[in-house]
Amino acid sequence: MSRAAGVSVKLGSWAEVSAQAAPIRFRVFVDEQGVPAEMELDEFDGLSCHALAWMGDEPVGTGRLLPDGHIGRMAVLAGWRGRGVGAALLEALMAEAGRRGMSRLALSAQSHALGFYTRFGFVPEGDQYDEAGLPHQAMVRML
Repeated sequence: MSRAAGVSVKLGSWAEVSAQAAPIRFRVFVDEQGVPAEMELDEFDGLSCHALAWMGDEPVGTGRLLPDGHIGRMAVLAGWRGRGVGAALLEALMAEAGRRGMSRLALSAQSHALGFYTRFGFVPEGDQYDEAGLPHQAMVRML
């Protein structure tokens, strides 16, 4: 998987990254995709390990790893999509899951992103379903 040249990913708690991660998530999920704003932040943010992708001093993407091995809230700003930022985020979250001794990862992929996650070894599980008005597919990967 290719990464964007110059992208760096930092991991942290919600308290450490929320000032940069929350605006990215709202821009992608609420503004672009129409997810209700009240659904975007949840009780899992405080429990999760968050990844924040940077290009220089600009935060350009985010994602999170929940304590149960779920990866979620993967969001990359529109101008940075297709340039390896999502790959860098996913690789960082998978590596952190390995460090934590997790053996199974799961995620809820938007249907248009199935190919992206498949390239990283995730496989569909079950039928597609609607989440926040968007088609999704459960996917899993063993570490």
